[in-house]
Amino acid sequence: MYAVIETGGKQYRVSPGDSIVIETLAGEVGSAVEFDKVLAVGKDSGELLAGADAASAKVTASIEAHDRAKKIIVFKFKRKKQYRRTNGHRQNQTRVKIGEILA
Repeated sequence: MYAVIETGGKQYRVSPGDSIVIETLAGEVGSAVEFDKVLAVGKDSGELLAGADAASAKVTASIEAHDRAKKIIVFKFKRKKQYRRTNGHRQNQTRVKIGEILA
């Protein structure tokens, strides 16, 4: 069984037992999280629930860790104008472990 969930403006295909890295969620490590925005649910029998059928489904998970992504260097440059700018960015992330899919 799998589900397609949306969180942080991105979509993820998850199964029970998976560990995924998503945008930061509020909550302590070890606390439970519930994803209500389920876009599709694939059952073991091959049946696919989508749209209004999957709207009532929920995915439960627990927070494993809060972390930060690898640093990305942003470099801006304009030739002949003596313009250079270097900037770095690290995105905050949360790792969650998927528990069960309630469809």
